[in-house]
Amino acid sequence: MRSVCAVVLALAAASFSSADSDMHRPRHDSNLEIYKRLFETKRKDQLNALKNLVELNDINQQYKIIDIMLKGLFKVLEDSRQILVAANMHPDDPFPMDDKIKEAYSHVVENTAFFGDVALRFPRIVHHYYDRNADWGGLLRWGLNFCNQTGVFTGGAHQHVLTLMSQELGITEKSPDFMNPYRTERDDVLHTAEAFQKILREEEKRRRKEEKRKEIRKGPRISRSRNEL
Repeated sequence: MRSVCAVVLALAAASFSSADSDMHRPRHDSNLEIYKRLFETKRKDQLNALKNLVELNDINQQYKIIDIMLKGLFKVLEDSRQILVAANMHPDDPFPMDDKIKEAYSHVVENTAFFGDVALRFPRIVHHYYDRNADWGGLLRWGLNFCNQTGVFTGGAHQHVLTLMSQELGITEKSPDFMNPYRTERDDVLHTAEAFQKILREEEKRRRKEEKRKEIRKGPRISRSRNEL
């Protein structure tokens, strides 16, 4: 599941700056500049997919989609981190030319940004998963640190997404004027504790039923010897 954005479409669909972050990268990295333009196009695709999810207007379906999406997203992040670490790829190195490393690099940058979009638009659902998963917390912190040293986000609107997401999730301290710009009065009504807990109970029941159906389908198999046949 290499494109989390594609999963969303198919199913529906802080700042950690480094003082010496430019020591490894040349003054002008033309390959990085090319990637930044491609990144802008990717971000438009991600935001369009997310718009479809927001407009779904069915919190139960949104819950199910985000459940699957986040598991895929963090799996991609973990796999990509392993590749980058094994290759000794630092975020402030020149933009990679090796296809495998380049793919891992882009997966970290794009999926971390996309997770920020989801966290800001569906904070209650994301908190439900993120706050209970220490592995995800450590992985996201690593991803944010990586992103903020690549230069991809520097001076752009997408840096603001990472900063807001970091504050929303408690990775960095909330600024006195922090406000989630995507939260609306309607969101507050839909995501009341009572309504959300009801959805969680319904989803848990659905999962248990699905697990039972799988067990029944598997069933005990009776093996027969060739002599009996």
